[in-house]
Parts: sequence; C-alpha cells; structure tokens
Amino acid sequence: MVKTCVTSSEAVPPLPFYSHATVSGKTVYVSGSIGCDKDFKLAGGLEEQTRAGIENMLKIVRSAGADVQNILKVNIYLTNLKEDFAPMNKIYATYFKENAPARTCVGVAVLPLGASFEIECICELP
Repeated sequence: MVKTCVTSSEAVPPLPFYSHATVSGKTVYVSGSIGCDKDFKLAGGLEEQTRAGIENMLKIVRSAGADVQNILKVNIYLTNLKEDFAPMNKIYATYFKENAPARTCVGVAVLPLGASFEIECICELP
C-alpha cells in the first residue's frame, strides 16, 4: 500500500499530529474540520461553525483532486445533538443537494477548542 498525505494551503492548518487527508489508491480520507479560521478562532455559533467546517473540509477535498460529488461518506460530531441536529441539517443540505453521501451524526461530550460541530469524510478520486 502506498499512502500519500495531502495538505491544503487554503484550509485551516492541520495540527502537527495529523495530515489534512491521506490518499490510498483512489480513496481520500479527510481529517475532521471544526468551524474555525486559520488562527483557530471559532466562527460564531453552530450555523457559522457548520458552514466554516464544511467549507474547510471541501478545500481539503479539492486539494486532494476530488469535489463534493465524489464524497462517499460523512461523519458529523455535535456537542448538543438534541438542539443542533435540525439547524445543522438545514445548512448541510445546501451543500449536499442531490445524491447525498452516506452519513453518520453522533453526539459527543466535547470537541477541540470548544467547537459545537466537526465534520470528516471519505471520498473517491474521479
């Protein structure tokens, strides 16, 4: 197996412990993105964090050579699943309008930097 690491100059920098994404064959495994800027400042509330997290993830996906239609599986983590599931879905649906990828959404106790939302995905290169 040959693994290639992907780094996107457009995305929030990864911490030194991981890559933005890794590619094996035609499969791209994208690390989690929270809704923050390049200075690691959170982007407001849930809605802003959701948009920023998805946009950051898509920058990484595109840097790897894929795009939104190539995303096969998404995992989402919310710190307040009961309250945030519906508003997050409203924003999520604006990015995945047709042929939405498989998805899991789970509630978690805490996320990095006190974020409310985190997203990761697996996609296939065209």
